[in-house]
Amino acid sequence: MILDKKKIVFLTGTRADFGKMKSLISACETSESIEVFVFVTGMHMHSKYGYTAHEVEKMGFKNIFRFISHEDVHHMDRMLAKTIDGFSPYVREIKPDMIVVHGDRLEALAGAIVGSFNNIMVSHIEGGEVSGTIDESIRHSVSKLSHFHFVANEDAKNRLVQMGENKNNIFVIGSPDLDIILNNTTSIDFVKKYYDIEFEQYALSIFHPVTTEFELIKKQSEIYFKALYASKKNYIVIYPNNDYGSDVILNSMKNFLVGKRFKIFPSLRFEFFSILLEHAEFIIGNSSAGVREAPYYPTKTINVGSRQLNRNNSETIINIEPEYDDILGAIDKVKTIKAIKQIPNYSYGKGDSNIAFLEILEAQYIWENSIQKSFYREKYV
Repeated sequence: MILDKKKIVFLTGTRADFGKMKSLISACETSESIEVFVFVTGMHMHSKYGYTAHEVEKMGFKNIFRFISHEDVHHMDRMLAKTIDGFSPYVREIKPDMIVVHGDRLEALAGAIVGSFNNIMVSHIEGGEVSGTIDESIRHSVSKLSHFHFVANEDAKNRLVQMGENKNNIFVIGSPDLDIILNNTTSIDFVKKYYDIEFEQYALSIFHPVTTEFELIKKQSEIYFKALYASKKNYIVIYPNNDYGSDVILNSMKNFLVGKRFKIFPSLRFEFFSILLEHAEFIIGNSSAGVREAPYYPTKTINVGSRQLNRNNSETIINIEPEYDDILGAIDKVKTIKAIKQIPNYSYGKGDSNIAFLEILEAQYIWENSIQKSFYREKYV
């Protein structure tokens, strides 16, 4: 056990990263040797996206701080600067021993920058992943600014070693969202009643902007939503994240998704979303949920475009280009795919990452590491 109580700040900016970190925060709240702080910003504080700060508040965490970082113009560099401007004085005030960030969002980069420049240990959840778009560059940048890495699998660990990270500071704990997915006992009837969903059968749709393809977003989103409308199926549609180009997608959504076959939500609670995902005919779009979570049920996935490029594949995933005929063809084809329930290969863990995470943080040795990072040389395996 650690000898003195440590202050740990979790920084969350989106519904997605909070879903990934929720079980880790809850585990740390039970520890007598850790004092937990939660800095809530980004999409959480935006009414357009459902003000999901409420979901954080409902967890009953003791120390929650809210900061509005968004602005009317969605420029990621300006939002990064504003997040740093809000997080930095907060950190100086509470003087944490560690900052915990997740994934590949600008909020994670802001947290890692503030930690690095203030000599505070930074822990990165789910680094070492590969995908498409600017997300991958942000994720690897966060990893290089972080002192400890809590990764989903050995592949991610190997990539970080290849990047010069010390293997002794990389811990394979699995993907924290599986803590919820594999231990979720909520019924589909309860979720449907909660959200007033009357569909007997439905598909899920999440279509995010690809910032490196901004000039294509309008055309691609119009094609995408036009195809969904033409498919004649029922859809539960979730807003895109707030990256540059999200307003373009929202406008296309409003123009094409009309009628009773579309139930549209700014956001869904992660536990309830996972139940809807489990019982969906398929999930379509470019969300990581289609390539990470869906195969565990298994729910079939139509992955559109380049956003999840290089992610792990599965026999239940159809990868297509954002073309009208390709989308309609995949919707017709997906019913022929057999989604046989199999024992997961645990490539993303066993649903107990919160336990492993807490055990590591409660060990004295992790707090004895030097704040000075060095490039670690070892043959990539």
